[in-house]
Amino acid sequence: QLQASGGGLVQAGGSLRLSCAASGLIFSSHHMGWYRQAPGKEREFVARISWTDSSTYYGDSVKGRFTISRDNAKNTVYLQMNSLKPEDTAVYYCAALVNSAPKYWGQGTQVTVSS
Repeated sequence: QLQASGGGLVQAGGSLRLSCAASGLIFSSHHMGWYRQAPGKEREFVARISWTDSSTYYGDSVKGRFTISRDNAKNTVYLQMNSLKPEDTAVYYCAALVNSAPKYWGQGTQVTVSS
């Protein structure tokens, strides 16, 4: 199971940190990722982190602004979002990946950035 939290309303330029708590079975053996879906748009890849060496990879639209990290002791993955823009407004989902593709999804958390 995956449980995302931390969304909310923030002004442009502000920051939010999302959290995703995962069961130990999932967290210890899967790469983890964040995706987002804005109204009327397809779900978009945001970031992922390896479970082996914590290497990271980001979507072009968030590079340099967002940081994904994981706390293995807490079975939790984070998404630190800085310099937020109105176009970052979306429902954000965490996922456990298999072969770099999402297999297990969390329930989503709403992020709204006002201009």
